[in-house]
Amino acid sequence: MISSPPSEPTQPKPNLEPILEGLHDEDCRTILTTLTEPMTANEIAETTDIPLSTTYRKLDILTTAGLVAEGVEMRTDGQHVSQYAVAFDSVSIELSDEMGLVVELDEDPQSADERLATLWSAVREET
Repeated sequence: MISSPPSEPTQPKPNLEPILEGLHDEDCRTILTTLTEPMTANEIAETTDIPLSTTYRKLDILTTAGLVAEGVEMRTDGQHVSQYAVAFDSVSIELSDEMGLVVELDEDPQSADERLATLWSAVREET
């Protein structure tokens, strides 16, 4: 089984509301604290005892917010499956000079070279 690392978040600037929604929701917080390594939705649902349909809805909230990144697990049987991983190290919410709330996600994403090295390591292990 070969995994491509989850992709980097696509939004250059995070939006406050989706992030607050994801952090406020108890199931979303449970999923975030469970993702110590990339996992499939089925693995997340089994580990957290959250129903699979609810897990998919919560993962949608988390990926939209940029809190979770989605990647693909390439299986030798041809049945590829999505994997999810936490996409941030910390979240900061500050009051701007204009008295508006500003949110920032501090990330530690792998560079493209690091992702490629990880993928090739997985390929070598499988062959």
